[in-house]
Amino acid sequence: MKITFLQEMKERGYLNQCTDLGKLSEISNKKSISGYIGFDCTASSLHVGSLLQIMILRLMQKHGHRPIVLLGGGTTLIGDPSGKDATRKILNQDKIKKNIKTIKKVFNKILITSDKKTKPIFVDNASWLTKLNYIQFLRDIGSHFTINKMLTFDSVKLRLDREQSLSYMEFNYMILQAYDFYQLFKNKNCILQIGGSDQWGNIVSGVDLIRRILHKEAYGLTSPLITLASGSKMGKTEKGAIWLNEDELSSYDYWQFWRNTDDRDVKRFLNFFTEIETYEIEKIFNKEKNINKLKILLANEATKIMHGEKASKKAEQTATETFEKGGIGSDLPEIKLYLSEVEKGVNFLEFIANNKILPSKSEARRAIANKGLKIDDNVIEDENKILKLKDFKNKILKLSYGKKKHYLVKVI
Repeated sequence: MKITFLQEMKERGYLNQCTDLGKLSEISNKKSISGYIGFDCTASSLHVGSLLQIMILRLMQKHGHRPIVLLGGGTTLIGDPSGKDATRKILNQDKIKKNIKTIKKVFNKILITSDKKTKPIFVDNASWLTKLNYIQFLRDIGSHFTINKMLTFDSVKLRLDREQSLSYMEFNYMILQAYDFYQLFKNKNCILQIGGSDQWGNIVSGVDLIRRILHKEAYGLTSPLITLASGSKMGKTEKGAIWLNEDELSSYDYWQFWRNTDDRDVKRFLNFFTEIETYEIEKIFNKEKNINKLKILLANEATKIMHGEKASKKAEQTATETFEKGGIGSDLPEIKLYLSEVEKGVNFLEFIANNKILPSKSEARRAIANKGLKIDDNVIEDENKILKLKDFKNKILKLSYGKKKHYLVKVI
């Protein structure tokens, strides 16, 4: 028997809450539906914390449904207070437009654009939000919201409970998001909104608004917020965010992020971030007891979806050469130095700090004292070391910090 969209969502662990799971199942099993997820455009790239949502859109396509990607050019001007301790930095419209342009590249990589029936629809809510008449909006939309109910939603309640300020601008966010759903329902026949569990209040507000104004039924669904087995937030590491755009993070570093997954998260992440069938994942785990091989499988499959099979294989090959054979992999992150700099001599501590291999020169000193920094697998013991041309073989050297961070330093 063929598995359905919502069944696979459950099996993969994507499904957290739904406003009416039985009715949504009935409709989505009978016909193709449209559902949307909104993404605010606060940076030039989304990071891996947004990847679960994108995988859900891809899963919709697999089951014959059409995803709508809402890139929030309008709502980004306000800033979503959900899960935030303080007001987001306010961006101007030009910056937001640039962010939308670069963020779109990720969706065009991950989502399937060749099938006319399931090809994603891209919308920017600035096209309606920036044209609103304030008084008319208050009368037509604001009248359907009560302050009493808005104060009970987590995005508001948690900030107030912690006695952290919440601007009137941010307080309006949930009304704008509800209005987005109303617009898409009315103009794009979109019956479903999907979001992280922290969006539940906003999503329910949209379902209620559609029911009140249009007297029709819409549906809301949330996925769980991902925390790592270590307790930290998905998408952040000591090096910073794991960006999805390749110009922000190399395919090799992306592969390494998945390769370094905590043992306890590997099975869950194979379900979340690969397209291996759930029953196959069970078989693999029953058969394969070497967790490192399972991590490589996760890294290969996740990188293949994001960067393509060729980049995935190249990253694995580079890792094998670097870690197992002690060589220099061709796909390592690169740092370039000008020949004129090297001929004068480059202060090693400053080089480490300036290229953010470590946060500061004092951290670099500690790493040297602990024998944690190597050039071509030889431990650096002199904190006063100066990089010179003789340190490079054919104008290339491999710089290593610990067992997992490796860089190619090239003289140009």
